[in-house]
Parts: sequence; C-alpha cells; structure tokens
Amino acid sequence: MTPQNKSFPVSWDQFHRDSRALAWRLTSEGPFHSIVAITRGGLVPAAIIARELNIRVIESVSVKSYDHQSQGKISVLKAINSDLIAADTSGEKLLIIDDLVDTGATARAVRDMLPNAHFATVYAKPQGREMVDSFITEVSQDTWIFFPWDLDFTYAAPIAGGTD
Repeated sequence: MTPQNKSFPVSWDQFHRDSRALAWRLTSEGPFHSIVAITRGGLVPAAIIARELNIRVIESVSVKSYDHQSQGKISVLKAINSDLIAADTSGEKLLIIDDLVDTGATARAVRDMLPNAHFATVYAKPQGREMVDSFITEVSQDTWIFFPWDLDFTYAAPIAGGTD
C-alpha cells in the first residue's frame, strides 16, 4: 500500500451533498429491495440514500480493515442476515453502500457475500474502483480522506507552509 501523502478533509455538508449525488446516480439502477451498509463508514451514506430512494430495509455488515491511519487484515465482525443472502441469489435488487473503496479488500470480502448486489461508494481510489458499480468522486491512491465523524475543529496550516 502506498503511503498517504495527501489529505482530503470532508465536511458534513460536502458528505451529505456527495451522498445525495450518489442517490441520484442510483435512481437509474433501482428500484432496490434493501441496503446493506458496510459499518461503520457506510452507515451515514446508507441512511441518506435510504431516505432519498425510499428504501426501508437496511442491514449492516461489520467488516474491519482499518485503524485510524492504515489498512490491515480483513475481519468480519458481523455477517449479513441470511434472508438477504437468499434474496441476493433469488434476483431481488440489493444495494451495498460504503463511504470509500480504497484497495478493494473490504469490497471484495462483501461482494463475495452478495455477488449479485449493486455496490456503490461515495468515494473511490484507483486500486479498488473496479470492485464498485457506482461512485461519485475518485481520489488518488495516496490521499487519506478525513471523514466528518473523524474531525474536530482545529487550526489548519496553509498548504504552502508557514503560519500565515
């Protein structure tokens, strides 16, 4: 994995707009029976998309692959409800939502559980982009996205350096 050289802080407003834009993009792919949110990052966009697309059945799968700065081994902490796995094989349209696809490791693990589902993320990096069907914004592989739930208000130094 490449070192993270750039940062991309995302505000709540921007994340909400990007999640709604993803919902607009998904309207032509549905209608969807249900959403499977990849926790934790997929919970917020899943709630926004569920509202916008009027989807009432929301499930989660808990997959851990990150600490606060790096990606590690994939671990499934909570599996998908067996009824939704059966729905995926019976042809019902399921939607998988996550905030980001990075290397594609988490996406691959979840896609293996629901191979027929439509996979959508708000942001995508080049190494994982092929794992998702829809996304809104592509960022470079060496960019670390700081999501609004990870941020607090603090001083930000100018990009070019210095104090002002």
